[in-house]
Amino acid sequence: MKRFFLPLFLLMAVSLFHINASAQQAHIVVEPTALTLNVGDEVQLTANAISADNEVMADTVLFFLQSRRNRRAIGVTRDGYITAYKPGTFGVSARTFGDNPLRHDLEITIAYPPVTKVDVKGIPTNLYAGTSLKVDPTIIDATNTQRDNVEYTISSSKRDIAFVDDFDQLKLLKTGKTTLEIEAEGVSKSIEIEVKENPVTSLDLTHNYNDKTIRTGDVVTFSATPKDRRGRTISDMPITYSYIVTPDDDLGQGSSAVIEQSGKFVANHTGTYTVMARSGNQIAETTFRVVYRNVQRPIEVVGKGIVPDVKTSDLWVWEGVDGRDYAVTGTWGARGEAFFWDVTDPTNIHTIDTVQVDARTVNDVKVSEDGTIAVITREGASNRKNGIIILDVTNPRDVKVLSEYTDGLTGGVHNAFIYEDHVYAVNNGRKYDIINIDDPSNPYTVSVVELDTPGHAIHDVWIQDGIAYSSNWGDGVVAMDIGSNSSADMPGAGGSPENPKMLGSYSYPSGWNHAAFPFKSKSTGDFYIAAGDEAFPYGLNMNGPNRAAGWVHFVKFDGWDNPEEVARYQVPEAGSHNYWIEDDILYAAFYNGGLRIVDISGELMGDLYQQGREIGLFLPTDPDAAIPNSPFTWGPQPYKGLIYLSDWNSGIWAVKIGESTARGTN
Repeated sequence: MKRFFLPLFLLMAVSLFHINASAQQAHIVVEPTALTLNVGDEVQLTANAISADNEVMADTVLFFLQSRRNRRAIGVTRDGYITAYKPGTFGVSARTFGDNPLRHDLEITIAYPPVTKVDVKGIPTNLYAGTSLKVDPTIIDATNTQRDNVEYTISSSKRDIAFVDDFDQLKLLKTGKTTLEIEAEGVSKSIEIEVKENPVTSLDLTHNYNDKTIRTGDVVTFSATPKDRRGRTISDMPITYSYIVTPDDDLGQGSSAVIEQSGKFVANHTGTYTVMARSGNQIAETTFRVVYRNVQRPIEVVGKGIVPDVKTSDLWVWEGVDGRDYAVTGTWGARGEAFFWDVTDPTNIHTIDTVQVDARTVNDVKVSEDGTIAVITREGASNRKNGIIILDVTNPRDVKVLSEYTDGLTGGVHNAFIYEDHVYAVNNGRKYDIINIDDPSNPYTVSVVELDTPGHAIHDVWIQDGIAYSSNWGDGVVAMDIGSNSSADMPGAGGSPENPKMLGSYSYPSGWNHAAFPFKSKSTGDFYIAAGDEAFPYGLNMNGPNRAAGWVHFVKFDGWDNPEEVARYQVPEAGSHNYWIEDDILYAAFYNGGLRIVDISGELMGDLYQQGREIGLFLPTDPDAAIPNSPFTWGPQPYKGLIYLSDWNSGIWAVKIGESTARGTN
């Protein structure tokens, strides 16, 4: 290897150049320069802007968390007050603003607490030779938090009797006793187990479908019954389920099916399947055929109202007091307008009035159930007094402003909901205020719902049967009783608008929870919450095509304390926004993926997109749109046999589902 050396005088010149250049550059100095905290610690950072002459400048330095997704782990205030919530390493920026802004980035490490306890769950009393089962190591740290990022080992004193493999499967090889020891960070626990003789001599396999042919997406529940030589059922015997498939094509398809170890099975693709149950050396199997679901139908455009110069936000369609049909749409990042449309003849959608308020964005629009009162939300007011505008829409051709309500809402209202003479207004992305509008000219706040979790935030609230379902990003969906009634699908807790009461919640790792829609399956009676994402990992271009991410999570509730995420609807290369569910059909806006109409009948499990449950899709494009021929669908609403939708780039549309073109199921 050759080495090159600079002459000493050149080396000195280069060094002096760097020293002088550094001295001549304005910069930010943060104290302390490095920071390691423990969970619960609080500390104040200080910062100064330093000029090229090494003088402290008058510029104000503000602190920011580099990624908003970390706000539940570390709190950062503008003046540098740091609160450590969860372990990890996080980026913080110190910045000045003005003509020549400065920036200084630093990392703050929050240390993981030491492990204090280890255990192994999932080991039953009776263990039988020739079987295997999943074990669940539990690791607890000094904050009494269960950890899943700690390396551990599980060893066996007699591996010829039993051992745990690299995937936490306990393999029971023969009769006898052995000791399992779990160890993590120097903390250990020993568990003695005894493997008994396997009494199973036969295995019966049944399922809940009488027909040998099922459709993609149909959930089949298999049940295996192990018996001894006397025909007695061995109820605590482990069962392992698996399947093999002969697909109908060899086109490199993805996952053919999913089978859970509870015995639930769902096929994504057509073919001939054999499901097998095994217990020890006993195997039972059954073979059946899976055919296409065949729910696809054409989508026909009935009418449209193109908005050519501004972006369109949400919509609401309703029947007016005069018996005609109307719609209202908001506008985004523009002139603070809400457009009112006559949609009585959906082939001739046309504006009939415009309400303009002091705002840049009218994000949400809602109309009361009796069709007399509308609420529009306001963001970006010139005087920073945002809040909501309450309108009289008794005559949608001559809409009247009844009141502006900004009390405690100056930070901006993104979304709102009207329910039983109250408005539920999402306030500054942190909470929602419950506002009495029994007299819409004199509204007043009766209560506020705000979580107490670190970095909490909220995007939306939807109300059904007296239960408010808020979408809280990292905190997920939260259900609050605000006056539940006998028609509610889930039990209430005696809440009211003045005294909301917590019922239950569900969160998921991405922290993208943006919308929620509760529904009771018409075909099964099961209660679900569809929890929708919103994310823009590729950025958001105000003037061109965009691509979003995220999907709809289907969470099944068997009581408020037992949520289970069972299925998803995910469109490749597109992301979800708002949606509506009616009669076992999901109407979902998937931004650049357009409108998606999905069959959600029957029990739900797995990847609904892969299962061919999509009834149809519609991509709204128009050459005269604000961004021509570029779908970016915001939200749908089924209404009187049609589906109305708003599109960010083009305006309002009315479409309908055509007749089925399926030719049977084979």
